[in-house]
Amino acid sequence: MSSFAGLNTALSALRYNRVAMDVASGNIANVGTEGYTRRTVQGVAVGAPDQPAMWSRYSGAGDGVQVAGIDRMSDMLLDIRARREHGNQSYLDIRQAVLERVESGIGEPGPSGVAAAIADFRAAWHDLANNPGSDAARSAVLGRAATLADAIKIQARNIESEAGDQRFRITADVAEVNTVASDLAATNRSIAVANLNGTDAGVLLDKRDQLAMRLSELTGSKATLRSDGGFDVSVNGVPLVVGNQAGTLSVATGITPGGASDGNPITYEITDSSGTTAVPSGMLGEIGGVTDLLNTTLPAYTAGLDAIAVQLATEINTQHQAGYDKAGNAGQPFFTYNPANPAGSLTVALTDPAELAASGIPGGGLDASNATAMATATGVEASYQRLINGFGTEVASVTRLAANQQVLTSQVDGSREQLSGVNLDEETVSMLAAQHAYEAASRVLTTLDSVLDTLINRTGVTR
Repeated sequence: MSSFAGLNTALSALRYNRVAMDVASGNIANVGTEGYTRRTVQGVAVGAPDQPAMWSRYSGAGDGVQVAGIDRMSDMLLDIRARREHGNQSYLDIRQAVLERVESGIGEPGPSGVAAAIADFRAAWHDLANNPGSDAARSAVLGRAATLADAIKIQARNIESEAGDQRFRITADVAEVNTVASDLAATNRSIAVANLNGTDAGVLLDKRDQLAMRLSELTGSKATLRSDGGFDVSVNGVPLVVGNQAGTLSVATGITPGGASDGNPITYEITDSSGTTAVPSGMLGEIGGVTDLLNTTLPAYTAGLDAIAVQLATEINTQHQAGYDKAGNAGQPFFTYNPANPAGSLTVALTDPAELAASGIPGGGLDASNATAMATATGVEASYQRLINGFGTEVASVTRLAANQQVLTSQVDGSREQLSGVNLDEETVSMLAAQHAYEAASRVLTTLDSVLDTLINRTGVTR
C-alpha cells in the first residue's frame, strides 16, 4: 500500500461524510414536510477485490469507504397496516360525524322534539275535554296538532337534507379517487423510470405512499408493491391502478348525475381497458361509511319515522271519525299524508275549530267523551321512544368503535413516526459525527501531504 493509496482512502472518507452531512441536512430541512420519510446513508468498506488475481495478490489494508446507498426508513408491513387502519378509521369517523349531526337535529329529549309535541297535543285534547264549547280550546288543539305534524316533517326533512349532502360528498369523493388514482399511476411510471436510470426515487416513493394512503382513506383499498417499485391498488378486489394505468371509479346505481337519489341502493363500478367491473359491497373508507349511511342507516330511520306518522294518523283519524263535531256532524279524518312519504307530508286536515269531533254523541251537544278518548287514542309515544332509543344506541356504538379505532390507529402511526419521522436531535448528532469524520479525513490528508513532502523534498537532500 503506497502513500498515494492513503490519499484515495482519505478522499473516499471525505466523499462519504459529505454525503452523510447532505442526507442529515435534507432530513432536517424536511422535518415539517408531510409524508417525508427519513433517509440514512449506508456506507460500505472498500477492501480487497472479490475476485483474486491469478498472478498477484492484494496487499493493501483497505481502500476507504463508499456510499452503498441512501435508504428510506420505512417498514412495508407498518405501511400496510397503517393504510388498513386509516381506512377503518375514515369509515367510522364519517359515520360518527353524520349520525351525531342527525341525532342533534332530532332534538330528543328536548322541548322542541316530537315527544314534547305529542305530549302537548294530548294535553290540548284534555283541555278541550274540560271545556268542549271553548273555541280557544279547539283552536289550541289544531295549533298543537300542526306543531306535532311540523315536528315530524322537520325530522324527515333533516334526514333527507343530510342524505342529499352525503350524496354530493360521494360524488366529490369518487372524483377525488379518480384524480388520486391517476396521480398514482403517473408516479408509478416515474418510479420505474428512476429505478431504470439509477437515480434517486426517494421523493417519488414518498409521493407514492401518500397517494396510496389517501386512496385507503377514501375507499379502504389495498396496495400491492410491484417489482418496479410502484403500487398496484384494488378496491374490494377490483383493480383500480395497475402499474402506470388507472381505472375509473364511478357510481353505478343510487345517485343520478344531478346528485339526487334514483331509489336504488348505491353501488360502484370500475372501468379500465379490460371493461367495466362491479365493485362488491362492503367498501370501507370514507366512501364506504357514507354508502352504508345512505343504503342502510338513514333509510331505516326514515322508515321508522314514516311508521310513526302512519300510526299517529291512523289512530287519531279512527278515533276522530268515531265522534261528532260542534255542529253534530260525524268527525272527519284529522290527519292526511302521502303514503309515499308519510313523515314528510303529514298535515292537519281540519282548518275550522268547529270541525273537531269532541263529542261522542250526535246532535251538537256539549259532550266531551270523544275529546277524552282522543287524548288517549294513540300509543305512538312508545313506538317513537323505541325508534329514538334504537338510533341513540347506534350512535353510541359508532362513537365507541371510532374511539377504540383511534387508539389503534394512533399506535400504528406512532410506530411509523418512530421509524420514518425526523428526530432533530438524532439528525444533529449524525451531522456532527459526519463533520468530525470529515475533519479527521482532512487531517489524514494533511498528514499524508506532510509525509510526501518529507519523502519528495527532504529525503536525500544534503548541504
